[in-house]
Amino acid sequence: MVGRWRDGTGTLHVVGSTDGADGADGADGAEEDREGAEGTAGRAEGLSAGRAAGIPLTIAASYRARARGLLGRDGLTGALLLTPASGVHTFRMRFAIDVAYLDRRLTVVDVHTLRPGRLGRPRLRSRHVLEAEAGALERWGVRRGVRVVIAPGPSAPPAPSVR
Repeated sequence: MVGRWRDGTGTLHVVGSTDGADGADGADGAEEDREGAEGTAGRAEGLSAGRAAGIPLTIAASYRARARGLLGRDGLTGALLLTPASGVHTFRMRFAIDVAYLDRRLTVVDVHTLRPGRLGRPRLRSRHVLEAEAGALERWGVRRGVRVVIAPGPSAPPAPSVR
């Protein structure tokens, strides 16, 4: 069974480009969503100093948290992870956002900036969506083909495991 995310907090780390091509790996439903998050959290400690380290992250996994998203906020410190999600919109939002579409292995499939009142096209391979204020993803080095790691925070439940 595939592990599931829960609402909470965590830390986002930008690891770097994948070892293959553009992230197309032909993974099927048997692939895990978090790729053994216990190991992922451990790898987050030894990241290179050249990348953004310790970006605060809010995880929105429940229907209610995903529906609320960034609505009603004037800004965002860090990033918001919507999971599962393959597309977003910025209707009724007050500021422009950067959107990174992530596959099941947390590799960036696509990155776009959306102004308020826009509808982002869904990405078929996308399993998660990372949102941040406009310009933040570029500063952090998040671009197509880059892999991110999520370390669960103290308020987040233990990472899901796959058997």
